[in-house]
Amino acid sequence: MSIPKRHPYDFDPTYGLGLADLRAIRPPPEAKGFDAFWQERYRKALAVDPSPSLTRSAVQNGKWIIHDLSYTSTEGFRIGGWLLLPHHGTVQRGLIVGHGYGGRDQPDLDLPVENTAILFPCFRGLSRSSRAPISPDPAWHVLHDIDDPDRYIIGGCVEDVWVAVTVMNTLFPGTTGRTGYSGISLGGGIGALAIPFDRRIDRGHLTVPTFGNRPLWLTLPTIGSANAVQAYSHTHPEVTETLRLFDAAIAATRIAVPILCAVARFDPAVAPPCQFSVANALPTKNYNEIFILDAGHFDYPGQQAQASALLAKVGTLFGTP
Repeated sequence: MSIPKRHPYDFDPTYGLGLADLRAIRPPPEAKGFDAFWQERYRKALAVDPSPSLTRSAVQNGKWIIHDLSYTSTEGFRIGGWLLLPHHGTVQRGLIVGHGYGGRDQPDLDLPVENTAILFPCFRGLSRSSRAPISPDPAWHVLHDIDDPDRYIIGGCVEDVWVAVTVMNTLFPGTTGRTGYSGISLGGGIGALAIPFDRRIDRGHLTVPTFGNRPLWLTLPTIGSANAVQAYSHTHPEVTETLRLFDAAIAATRIAVPILCAVARFDPAVAPPCQFSVANALPTKNYNEIFILDAGHFDYPGQQAQASALLAKVGTLFGTP
């Protein structure tokens, strides 16, 4: 075990909690109308014609054929990203991969999967999907339209995932019912919100997911996006009602497919109690697996070994029929 003991923060990124304490955390009470809110957004996303556009990338790779990709999501928002296709074999599965608040400047080329088409969308307002007036700065992006639940940008990012599944299943009909989702940090929280309402997604991987247990998320010191929302909520306390509809831990209780969830015991950017709120909310009947990391969003001894072990489990999850 190599949980960091020294760090530059003026707060404790373990929040003084041991593993037993973290495993005992449960989701907060859910907002009235939670399911109806997301079901209506999902219906809207399903009605979108994504009109995907593919262009062969100049980047060469021995395992993957790389394409630049764009598609239209809800509200006519054009989403940019990449599509990887295997050089050898046939496409038998699909995988949608989300990213953290650092954005994405290239696709991951080391995912240990075969016979899989992999779509890397950039969430609206970030990286290849940047567009004014949305700020790419996490501290501002996370606040965009936060006063209106129907327009809050986090909901739009969830819709970007749902439309990405439509793109995948349209381009490769054999991936219908055989499409997974993988996301880290921001992408982990978005995934927890997206997966339970889209039965086309048959399994998922979430690493250090954010947006779990919003009441805690609003109170625990952090260097992450929650810090900006905490500051905003001091003068706009009504925002807490919006956030109750965007609680990844509440959404996780609805997930009905196998999930590999990696959560950290030390994390200055996504508080571990919020991560564990998501992991602990997963229904036990779904063959879920919880992978414990010593730290998240922070370098530590043993990090590479844990990352390699987790990546192997990701390959097993998405490599099975």
